[in-house]
Amino acid sequence: MKIFLVGYMASGKSRLGKELSELTGYPSIDLDDIFEERYRISVNDFFKKYDEISFRQLEQELLLETESQPNAMVSTGGGTPCFFRNMEFMKINGVSIYLRVSARILAERLMNVKRKRPLLEKVEPGEMETMVRKHLDEREPFYLQADHILEAQNVDPEFIMKLIPELPRLL
Repeated sequence: MKIFLVGYMASGKSRLGKELSELTGYPSIDLDDIFEERYRISVNDFFKKYDEISFRQLEQELLLETESQPNAMVSTGGGTPCFFRNMEFMKINGVSIYLRVSARILAERLMNVKRKRPLLEKVEPGEMETMVRKHLDEREPFYLQADHILEAQNVDPEFIMKLIPELPRLL
């Protein structure tokens, strides 16, 4: 079984994917990490050098490659579900979970990692929550297509294990 974690930047997809991987024994696949390893460039630098659509095309190729993995915890990028029918692919090929976090909390988290996020580099501190809320409003219709929606301010991996009883446990 594949679990696809979707949600906005800083919603906890990467951290939770690793934690769930440890609990299940499934490999952890983080699309941003795979992108950076394969293309030897950070997502941030790629955005500066090229454009978003080029990134999204390469990101989709990485997502489609997960089809060959029978079991995995896949942490997607914040925009992955919003392009090229990627959300449809995830729903057909596994279980999708939207980690829903408020714009206020996301803005607080993102202020600490702003330099690493290409879409946020030029956002002033006082504008962060407004920008996140606007961007989240655009993306949330895609996220809401997920099989499960979790209020994820402080999501517990054990709760997800109970939510999806088909998941194996290593503990």
